[in-house]
Amino acid sequence: MGHDSLDATATRLRRDILKMLYLCQSGHPGGSLSCVEILEGLYYRTMRVDPARPAWEDRDRLVLSKGHACPALYAVLADLGFFPREDLWRLRQVDSHLQGHPDMTKTPGVDVNTGSLGQGLSVAVGLALAAKHKRKDYRVYAVVGDGEVQEGMIWEAAMAASHYKLDNLVVLLDHNGLQIDGPNEEVMGLGDIVAKFSAFGFDCEEVDGHDAEAVAAAAGRRAEGRPRFIRCRTVKGKGVSFMEGAAGWHGKPMNAQEYETAMKELGGGQDV
Repeated sequence: MGHDSLDATATRLRRDILKMLYLCQSGHPGGSLSCVEILEGLYYRTMRVDPARPAWEDRDRLVLSKGHACPALYAVLADLGFFPREDLWRLRQVDSHLQGHPDMTKTPGVDVNTGSLGQGLSVAVGLALAAKHKRKDYRVYAVVGDGEVQEGMIWEAAMAASHYKLDNLVVLLDHNGLQIDGPNEEVMGLGDIVAKFSAFGFDCEEVDGHDAEAVAAAAGRRAEGRPRFIRCRTVKGKGVSFMEGAAGWHGKPMNAQEYETAMKELGGGQDV
């Protein structure tokens, strides 16, 4: 898939994210839009998955630790055919299989239930360790948010990943610099996050998180005996001018005018 095709895919995914969030008048647009190319690079270029067999034992696993960004994951899974695209328009409805946070018991293609921030990396470590014990060659990809990296459980998991030499684990940080209360550096500064993961024994790399090909290339690389960490530099609310770099759009519904403006910026009408 060429770069132009990847860009077109990202735009299509962003439009679907905005539509489902507008229809349910709930959810998290900022962090969903910031991780689109991260998930795109993984699912369309790197991961071994099969929409016809979502529970295939030898598939690669994705842990969306920042579970509130699940609209981006749902848009990808629907686009790949794990379930009908029309299901997206019932996000967060009582009778929908698309919950406000990922639920593996309800949604085809979701590998892990997430929502309580800081826990996803521990689950990913467990999955990677299980693969080693079973002598399976699948890989585990964990997408974490910068706000949750402030939590101690992340660092316990990082220490375990290095100790057990989990070279089948890749951690991707959606580093948009903002969280619900404001900039990371005002809430709890991350410092040199790459140096920190390196000190914990990870093989580290930095990429433009809005370049799906760069994400895919970095995620596909391996380091013998060491887990991988990829800092993906992103923009919260990417693709919508009034959302970009604005902490207030962490979890805020759009009104009709905002939705119309956002969809026009992404190349079309409201599509409702």
